[in-house]
Amino acid sequence: MYKYNCLNKISKVGTQNFTENFEACENIDDADAILVRSATMHEMQFGKNVKAIARAGAGVNNIPLDRCAEEGIVVFNTPGANANGVKELVIAGMLLAARDVTGGIDWVKTIKDEPEVAKMVEKGKSNYAGTEIQGKKLGVIGLGAIGVLVANAAVGLGMEVYGCDPYISVENAWKLSRSVKAVKTREEIFKKCDYITVHVPLIDDTKNMINAETLKMMKNGVVVLNFARDLLVNDDDMAAALAAGKVKKYVTDFPNAKSAKMAGTIAIPHLGASTEESEDNCAIMAVKELVDYLENGNITNSVNYPAVDAGAVKGARICILHKNIPNMLAQFTTAFAADDVNIENMINKSKGDSAYTVIDVNDVNDKIIDDLKAIEGIRAVRVIK
Repeated sequence: MYKYNCLNKISKVGTQNFTENFEACENIDDADAILVRSATMHEMQFGKNVKAIARAGAGVNNIPLDRCAEEGIVVFNTPGANANGVKELVIAGMLLAARDVTGGIDWVKTIKDEPEVAKMVEKGKSNYAGTEIQGKKLGVIGLGAIGVLVANAAVGLGMEVYGCDPYISVENAWKLSRSVKAVKTREEIFKKCDYITVHVPLIDDTKNMINAETLKMMKNGVVVLNFARDLLVNDDDMAAALAAGKVKKYVTDFPNAKSAKMAGTIAIPHLGASTEESEDNCAIMAVKELVDYLENGNITNSVNYPAVDAGAVKGARICILHKNIPNMLAQFTTAFAADDVNIENMINKSKGDSAYTVIDVNDVNDKIIDDLKAIEGIRAVRVIK
């Protein structure tokens, strides 16, 4: 029986996907698996039973990934599960930036008690007139699960859409509308688009990618949307561009001490994935990842170990989490031969400094497990029957 612990409230639509081999537990030290959303885990010490952590969402900056890898804990996330929710809010953000809806609503609240409110509305509405997005040029930087949906939706709304992602996956390339014009560099989007939306991870190459230099490349009156990561945009440079009128509106889902005060900013309280459907989808995916890993040893959507699909366990399966260093496989096969254990199937994959080997055998004994654990570079060995 496997035990799981929920650090945050996890949708029951998701947890009901645990099989009869799982039960919830209150003590995290007793858990084989941990489900988490936003709880910070960097200061946590993990018990020897913990084998996997699943983040019900895409971002994993609240989890100590390297330490988990070293301790033989596989960390999963749920890419794409909340993509539609974010996509819809991005479209809403574009519309809010094009039409001064929020300004108009706020104004109506100030005159709501006036007896002539209807006449005042008709007289003053021109102060909040905006533009339409149909026919405007939208640049989408990052064509992952969310970026592709945003690009396709914008095409459907009649926008001229440009996309940039040198690392687009084959799967997402197939999903992308043929009407989206592919460009090779972000600079092309900066120079030609009326609306620019970013959907990339926060890495050295993307941190502060919207800055004074790139803002100068953009059209006067551009609208910039950030529903990906706060630090993709340099706040000081954005504030200066807004004050100068270079940027018409900055729409961000990550208000902070600076952006929340910027004139011309539409600051949304991190609602991108805050829908019932997104929370359910993330929970379902996270639970299914944990179940398949603990029951079969398969890894899907891990951020610190490679993907491996060995199918369902039919006999005995030995799962080895180890460092990605030379001569590991030779040591494994030598140990199996010395212990007279026949290997029926073996899969080995690596990801950065970590590697994962799945070996199906006809039988397993304590000696082979002890011998494997004794090999330098081994992080964890697990047997599934």
